[in-house]
This record gives sequence, structure tokens and C-alpha cells, in this order.
Amino acid sequence: MTTGSLDRISTGSEGLDTILHGGLITERSYLIRGDPGTGKTILGMQYLTARIDEGETSLFVNIEETEDDIRRNASTLGIDLDDVHFLDLSPSSDVFAEDQSYDIFAPNEVEQDPITSRITKEVEKLSPDRVFIDPLTKLRHLSPDEYQFRKQVISLTRFLKEAGSTVLFTSQNTERDPDDDLQYITDGTIDLRNTPDARVLTVPKFRGSPTLSGQHAVRIAPGRGMAIYPELRPKQHDREFPSETISSGVTEVDDLLCGGLERGTVTVISGPTGVGKTTAGSLFMKEAARRGERSVIYMFEESKATFFERSESIGIPVKEMVDEGSLDVQEVEPLEQSAVEFANNVQQDVQERETDIVMIDGINGYELSLRDHEQEEVVRKVHRLCRYLTNMGVTVILVDEIQNVTGEFKATETGVSYLADNILFLRHLELSGEMRKAIGVLKKRTSDFERTLREFNISSHGVEVGEPLTGLRGLLTGKPEWANGASDHDQLGVVSEGDR
Repeated sequence: MTTGSLDRISTGSEGLDTILHGGLITERSYLIRGDPGTGKTILGMQYLTARIDEGETSLFVNIEETEDDIRRNASTLGIDLDDVHFLDLSPSSDVFAEDQSYDIFAPNEVEQDPITSRITKEVEKLSPDRVFIDPLTKLRHLSPDEYQFRKQVISLTRFLKEAGSTVLFTSQNTERDPDDDLQYITDGTIDLRNTPDARVLTVPKFRGSPTLSGQHAVRIAPGRGMAIYPELRPKQHDREFPSETISSGVTEVDDLLCGGLERGTVTVISGPTGVGKTTAGSLFMKEAARRGERSVIYMFEESKATFFERSESIGIPVKEMVDEGSLDVQEVEPLEQSAVEFANNVQQDVQERETDIVMIDGINGYELSLRDHEQEEVVRKVHRLCRYLTNMGVTVILVDEIQNVTGEFKATETGVSYLADNILFLRHLELSGEMRKAIGVLKKRTSDFERTLREFNISSHGVEVGEPLTGLRGLLTGKPEWANGASDHDQLGVVSEGDR
């Protein structure tokens, strides 16, 4: 792969290639840093096998772990190292048995057959396109001082470049032996870390090319190796889409919104538990299916089975919509994904399957499930995801649950109101000793909207929406009163959507 005048080769990870704007620059050396267990060796193994089927030659120089152990571990991760050449410089048990010491290289051994000499001989024999040394910092123990170590590393990497090899190597960074010096010597550094919430990757240095900044997500799974998910950059994505209003399919809801929701906008549907937020969002998807458009619901709190049963019982044919491909319902398992990984999955789905509406149900579950516990960070990541989706012309619906069933009115619970172009809210009402529901619009950036509330009811006939509740006062408190002192149920004037 070529970008400008720089030849590139794949790292073996599509996500990391994207972060590096096309992969590693050939005939250069790169350091993979990270604590034990962060996946340094796995990334190196995937790098070696990336183009081996296309005839490239790869050399794994293992200085600590044995070749048999490496091959066995690679197999469990689904990485095939059969065609990778090994230069096994790991210590054998004979060293201990004969010398009564676990020193890997005795001084006289080092002098007679320096480790660098064995590497150069193997490189001259194989002429490998790719070399992975794990870990290079073992050379530090064979050098009399830091100056000699740096000199040896510089000499080795220069030799490998002149031999036409692109080199990855790992380090063991400890307080006693920090690897800061190696970061100055190499052409780039890939940093792997395990945070309390997720595995992350950063690229603090990459000579000769820009990279995607940020903390990118990493997932390691048996049989699938390492997957890297770049942090979403909304400004890098956009496409043209028609400026139009999309209907909910319910005349009274559309009247509240002065026609419906504008395509490519963000709408927050907020309200307490059991008030009908998901159902209200599903109306737009039912209507989208009628137009032949595709929608996706990411469910963080409710199960698919419950959603299907409940929707079918009120006349929203979600099973039929799923079968015909106009609706996809994805149940997000708690703590399974980071927010960056989730955003990548949404991005892939939108770009590969032409999605028109995305509903995230709900924001509270998103916050709890996606392993990012700082609310500001969660809101920032929701913001990026919404910006990306709206740039792509996708209409976004965020379902936000309010803790208070009645009483003090709150637009949202999670601080996402500033993201919203539209805020549609639902409330429980206590009226004449009976629990009722109301729907209203609090905000609409792109047009005017109806400033009254209407009764909102869900029954086996479907969604029922009444005329504007102009005769009531105190609706937002949850305990409204008739302004004229009356309490006539019929004054609500409910209209059944199912009877239309």
C-alpha cells in the first residue's frame, strides 16, 4: 500500500492500519510498549502473518518465551504461525542444569556468539520482509552499560532496515529498566494499556505520517486474535441526504412536532419508567419501514424478547419488520463493549447496510454497560457518535429515563439535552385518582412546535393520542387540575391510532 511517496505494509489489523493512515512505513522500526498481558506479542504475531499468504517472508525472534509455547498460544487465538520462521533464542533448561543458574546468556557465551550476530545471520539467510523481536530489551542485560545497549540497538535496527525488513519489537518497561531510550531510537511507538474499563491503544509517535489521535479500543478474544477499533472522528464522515421531515405515522404526534422529525437530527425521548418512551420511538421506525427504510435499535436495558412481545401486542409488527429487513434489533450485553467499540459497530452497520434511523434505548444503560464510568466521558462519546450519525443523514433517537415518576420536571437525566435537536417528553399524570400519561415537545431547533400537551395512551388498539390539554394546569407537576374546576374524563378527547 502506498500513501504519497511512502510505501506501507499492513499491521495485520484493519483498525490499526486506519489509525496509522495505511499501515507501517516499510523498512523502519517500531516499538510496541505495554505492561504484561496487554497483547504486545499478539499484535506482533498478527503483524507477521498479515501478508504471508501473498508470499512475504516473516521472522519471529523469540528471546524469552519458547517457540512451542508461542505456537500453542497463537493457536488458541486463531493465529496460524505455520509459515513463520523462528529464531528461538529463549533459554533452555540445560542452562540451569549445567550452570546451576537461570542466567540466559553467560558472559562467555555472549562473547562467543552474541545474540545480535545470530539475528544478523538468520536475516542474511532468509531476507525477511517482516521481523518481530520479542522482547528487544533483553539485549540490555547483555550490554555492559546503557551506551553500549543503545549502540547495539541502533546498529541492529539499521542493519535490518538495510536488509529491507520492517521491524516490530517489544520492550519490558520497568522502574528499574525504563524503555524511554528506545522511544527516541525507533521510528514509532505503539502503546498498549489495560485501564479499569477497557484495553486501549495509543500511537504517541509515528515519524513521517499523521495518525488518528485518541484512545482506541482493543479486544482480544479466543479464536479471533486482537481487534482494534479506532476512536470515531465525525468530521471525517459525511454524505448528502434530503432535507425533509419524517412522520411518526400518528397525526397528533406529528402535529406536536409540526410535521415530524427532520431527517439527520438527534431527538431525545425522555420520561419515567413505563410511560411509553420506546413505543414512541418505535412509531417512527414503523413508518420508516412503510417507506422502505431501515432502522436499528440498540437495546441496553430491555430484552429483545420482551420488546418483541410488547410491540406486537400493541400493533407494531416488529417481527415482520425484522423478517423483511427494515428493522434490526440488537441487544447489547452489559460490560461487553467499550464505548469506542460500540461506536465502531454502529459505524460499520450504517456504512455497510444503509441505515436511516438509529435508536439507542436507553442512555442510562449505555452509561452503565459500556465500561466508561465517568459521565462527562460518556456524554462526550455519545456526542461523537451522534455527530457521526447526523453527518451521515441518519436520524437518531436517544431514549432517556427520568427517575422521578411525578413531581419536579426534568428534561433529561444524563446531561444529553444539549445534544438534542428535539426533545420529546412523556409524563405520568394523576387525574381524578387515575394514572394517565401525557406527551409534549420541549425543544425543536429547526422549526416551531405545538406548546401544549396531549394525553398519550397505549392499548391493544395501538397508540392513542388526545387533543391538546388546554383545560388543565399544572401538567408538568404530574398532578394537574382542571382550570375550570371540572374533572370530566371525556374532556381529554382521546383519539385511537389503531382505529384510524
